[in-house]
This record gives sequence, C-alpha cells and structure tokens, in this order.
Amino acid sequence: MPRSRESRLSKLWYAGGYWHLLLIPFSALFALLSGVRRMLYRRGFKRSVRVSVPVVVIGNISVGGTGKTPVTIWLASQLRARGFTPGIVSRGYGGLTGDTPVQVNASSDPQIVGDEPLLLATRSHCPVVVHPDRAAAAAELIAMGVNVVLTDDGLQHYRLQRDFEIAVVDGARGFGNGWLLPAGPLRESRKRLGTVDRVLVHLTAADTAMPAELASQTEKTTGFHLITHDLFCVVGGDSQNFESLRGKTVHGVAGIGNPERFFLSLEMRGLDVIRHPFPDHAQLTARDLAFDDEYDIVMTEKDAVKCREFATARHWYVPVDVDMHDESWLDGLVDKLGPVTMQST
Repeated sequence: MPRSRESRLSKLWYAGGYWHLLLIPFSALFALLSGVRRMLYRRGFKRSVRVSVPVVVIGNISVGGTGKTPVTIWLASQLRARGFTPGIVSRGYGGLTGDTPVQVNASSDPQIVGDEPLLLATRSHCPVVVHPDRAAAAAELIAMGVNVVLTDDGLQHYRLQRDFEIAVVDGARGFGNGWLLPAGPLRESRKRLGTVDRVLVHLTAADTAMPAELASQTEKTTGFHLITHDLFCVVGGDSQNFESLRGKTVHGVAGIGNPERFFLSLEMRGLDVIRHPFPDHAQLTARDLAFDDEYDIVMTEKDAVKCREFATARHWYVPVDVDMHDESWLDGLVDKLGPVTMQST
C-alpha cells in the first residue's frame, strides 16, 4: 500500500467515526483472499521454503510502526550474547532493490536498500540482506555464515518457514477500530496472536501496566519500553543530553508509523516541539527540513540515516534501546532453535 494513502487511512482507523464502514466490503474481500493464501501454503499448493538454519520472525498483525526494528536489534544482541551468529533479512520498504538479494552495510544508500535495513545494519552489527523474497535473502545470509535468521516484518511472508514467531503490538494504538484492511489497520485477525510464540507490547513511557485489551489477548504477552538516550548529531558524532535542551523549541521530525509517539517522548523530556510528521519510510530531502529559523531539528534514528548527505550541525537524532520487562521467555526461544543453531559455519 502506498505510504501516503496509508497515512490518510490511518486517520480513519484510529480517529474514530464511521467513514471506514464504507470500506467493509473490501475488508471482507481482503479477508477471503488472505485466508485462501494461507490455506494454499498450509496445504502445500503454494511452496514454502525451509532453510538450513532456524528462522525467527519478528512482525505484527497491523499496518504501521510498532517497534519491530528496535526489537529485532535487541534480539540480535541477545542471541549473539548466547553464542549465536544471527543475520537479518528485510523486505527493504522504501528501497529499490533489484532481482537479487542485496547485502547492507553502514555505507549503503537508503534509497536502494531502505531506511530500516540500513538502521539494522548500523545498530545490530549483524549481516543484513534485503529482498522481497525473504527465502532468497535468508539463503544469502546462510552463505555468509549465519546460523540463525531473524526476519524483520515477515509474519505474513508464509513462503519462508519459521521456527519461532514474535508479534509486536503498539500498546498505545492497539488494534485501531479492529477491522481488517482497508477498513481498519489489521493485516490479520487478532486471533492470529494466539498462534504466535510470543506477543511483545510496546508500552508508552507513561504506562505502568499492560492495557487490559492486550493483557487478556494471550498468556504469552510481555511488555517493553523504548529507552531514549542522549541526542547525537547526524554529522560529526557530537552529543548532548536532553537537559541542555530543556525548555527550548525544536523541530521534531518523524517519518515512522506513529510519529505522535516520538513527539510526545520529546515533550516528556522537556522540549517544546514543533511537529513535522511524515509518512512511514518517507524519503526526506534537504528541502523537507529547510525551516526558516535557527531551532535545532530532532529526528528519529531511522530518519537520520536518510539525512546524512545534507545534514548540518543543527540536525540531531535520538537512539533508542529496548527495555524488556521479562526476558525469561528467551530460554524457550533458545530451546526451540535447537543445538543445530550453535554449530560453527
């Protein structure tokens, strides 16, 4: 779905009202087609691929950002600390990859590989490969020596068989109006959460408990917060803490699935934010950020990787890390991956 259209529809999905009711017949068609597709894979009429190493899927059942990318980075770090050699595959949304899988590194062009894969490669220090066919991307990673594959946003990519499924949910927005696309934000029914191995709920900084709707969704639910760090200059590597900007006006820039969450996080740290939301994966240009004043510009880390060529000393980004409330479920993940994952390659 084009990102600009998705942005317009999200107002129907989350803002309330009745306009989405006009789209319910299309949601019924979407449910039918997606159900037939799953059935074809389940019964073997469409071929799925089992690669030679375990596969962990990190995805969601709704459109838009839920925190999948930070979770993928966190999980890669956790597995590496346990002796695994993880690699990451991604669809590469916003990029222009061709017919063959593309390896991503810190110097890759985000217009070619996409913003999230570039961020994954920069932060995870793991091999990253992008391609629409995640099975082909996984094969490329295995040839590079990884012994467990993490697939970012691959829950509905049934062509690649998986050993462990993680669904990430935005605790603030939940499931919107609860309808499937295009009347609502859901790619699959909420019942799908009952079939995954773990549901991770991205809570806001103000949340002290799991929202009731999500706590009762499945017993396999764990909450997490995203921790903000100091601000880093997009160019030059300088840093400053939030206290140095407390009470000051800044331009907030966010081309993510839920920009408002980012803006609120800045305001909670004492900044006066002029909001500039962009569609998820928007290709930002110097003209987009040419504000006629001297205020600093603060953006997400995902947006920063697209601004390196034109950023100045007034462009700052905010890295985030995952604070997982309970990590005991990782033991079950390691057990399910099995000893084959630990073999040297």
